[in-house]
This record gives sequence, C-alpha cells and structure tokens, in this order.
Amino acid sequence: MTTMYTPDHEWINIEDHEAATVGITHHAQDALGDVVFVDLPEVGRSFKKGEVAGVVESVKAAADLFMPVSGEVVEVNEALREDPSLANSDPLGNGWFFKVHISEPGMAEFDQLMDGPAYDKLLKNA
Repeated sequence: MTTMYTPDHEWINIEDHEAATVGITHHAQDALGDVVFVDLPEVGRSFKKGEVAGVVESVKAAADLFMPVSGEVVEVNEALREDPSLANSDPLGNGWFFKVHISEPGMAEFDQLMDGPAYDKLLKNA
C-alpha cells in the first residue's frame, strides 16, 4: 500500500489496481474540529485533479475536499455519512471518504503527490 498526501491535507492510498482510497489527514481533522457533516461525491462521477469532490463541515468551519488525482468515484463511505465523527476518530482508517478508479493521467498525478516525509516537512513549515 502506498499513501501519498496533498498540500490541501487529503491522503490517497493505492491498495490494488482497482481503486485508491481518499480521506483527510490528522492535521485536517484537527484543524476542523468535530466533524458534523460530510457531503460525499456521487458514485460514477469523474473528477479532474484539484476539483472539489465533497465538503466537510465541522462545528468550526466548512472545508472543500479536493480530488487528489483525476479519476472516477467508484465507492463512497456510507458509514462516514451516517457517523461523520469517524473523520475525527479514525481519519486514516474507517474515516475514509471515497474510493476512486484512477485514470491514466491520474497515475502520473499520483506520482507528483507528497510522500510521508515530504508531507511532514510541509506541516513543520506551515
């Protein structure tokens, strides 16, 4: 499994060739506070890298969820829709947002994302 990060604090990991999982980082959920609502994308909808794919609302603020790579949404986390607090309690696990089938251009975009050490450096310099 390879996990990469965006400057907007989303993570994406490729577990297999079928789909990659997308969510928000610990830093993002920490900055948002208690998540109370998530607007997840429609299954079957395609997005380009950087497009808004959803919204996360907390008691503090609302934040857009940006698509980390180009691709088609193939599954959403219905458990997160029912219990948005999963984004706080387990953001890198059960609090995932959606799965995406990465398009051909998306694979090159994936390689341009930050690995763990690069993301940690971004946080230290923020």
